[in-house]
Amino acid sequence: MKVLDLFKLDGKFGIVTGVSSGLGIAFATALAEAGADLVVCARREDKLRASADSIAKSTGRKIVPFVCDVTKQKDVDALITFAEKTFGRIDIMVNNAGIAVAKPTSEMSEQEWMDVINVNLNGVFRCAQAAAKSMIKNKVNGSIINVDSIYGVHGDMVPAISYYSAKGGVANMTRALAVELAPYNIRVNAVAPGFFPSEMTAPIFQDEGMVRHINGRTPMGRVGEPWELEGATVLLASKAGNYITGHILLVDGGWDAN
Repeated sequence: MKVLDLFKLDGKFGIVTGVSSGLGIAFATALAEAGADLVVCARREDKLRASADSIAKSTGRKIVPFVCDVTKQKDVDALITFAEKTFGRIDIMVNNAGIAVAKPTSEMSEQEWMDVINVNLNGVFRCAQAAAKSMIKNKVNGSIINVDSIYGVHGDMVPAISYYSAKGGVANMTRALAVELAPYNIRVNAVAPGFFPSEMTAPIFQDEGMVRHINGRTPMGRVGEPWELEGATVLLASKAGNYITGHILLVDGGWDAN
């Protein structure tokens, strides 16, 4: 097989969560451009359907929207059932859905803490667990990709303790699942972005001091462009990453090296 063929996802079927806006659209677009058909999900139906239609039009792939709240087990179970009925199996699961609350620890309420943990950590577990069950049942050599963050491996001046904690949990969940699922030929990895423009980060980029901090802290001196996450996603989803599991792939302009 020629090297570029290793990155093709023709005949593969996947799920991407959190595709109503932001980086979820980049992850889904990358997989579709590589040849995969997808179920994309989010809570906000109007934005989700618009995103699905846009990705389908630009890639020519089958992109099917499904409204799902990853904090609800019944929604996650329904998502997996829907994907299996639509495509027959699940080859790729991208756990991208996430939220953030940025405020000092002394001011964060227990509910705000729990909201972030329930989406960013528990939601990833629910979806990864459900996808793994499906892959094992259908004897699929699958790929589960969790979306982590540089804040899963680093602290920083931005006060968002629940986000750091959840993403740190995602990193070690990824490693633990990789070991547990390796005998089933299911790979589990994570993409850990640095700062990218998205709905979640928009308030940060409106703060000139924060922009200076981010650019100064990043060796490449700038934030990332959404398309710069696409190659990493396809690598981990495809045969090109066939011997990669348990890895946290930082796409961060050198933040981790600084």
